Amino acid sequence: AQLNTSRSEQEEDARVKKLEKYLTSLNSPLVDNAEDFVKYADIYGYGDNWSMVAAIAGVESTFGKRIPKNSYNAWGWGIPTGKQSGIGFETWEEGIATVSKGLKENYMDRGATNLASIGRIYAPPSHTWAGNVQYFMNEIEQTSVEPELSL
Repeated sequence: AQLNTSRSEQEEDARVKKLEKYLTSLNSPLVDNAEDFVKYADIYGYGDNWSMVAAIAGVESTFGKRIPKNSYNAWGWGIPTGKQSGIGFETWEEGIATVSKGLKENYMDRGATNLASIGRIYAPPSHTWAGNVQYFMNEIEQTSVEPELSL
């Protein structure tokens, strides 16, 4: 079955606004890339899991605040457990695009269909990773975005 990932422009705007508001509240350096998270989630068919790549950044680097210097790697992507460095990206968008594509092709397309199964591969031996990612996904998705009132 194919996931229905088409959304109205209002829904897309709401997702970007929710993520921008959430990342702003945390003083995250990723705030200016909220639209990129949504764009690549749509490109790779994340559907209702559109906030997953941002949530992983929350778990792995406090939303981009704790990363190897100048690496733009908020996901621990290509950094072996216990090491302090690994793959670096030139920009946040490059990191978002690479991780979004990599999760889709190397995890979801190979049968890791939920956070628990992704976590067993992505963050062994952590038993809390999936729950922590889900927590941040819920926080992001439940961020209220009130319509602006014009006077």
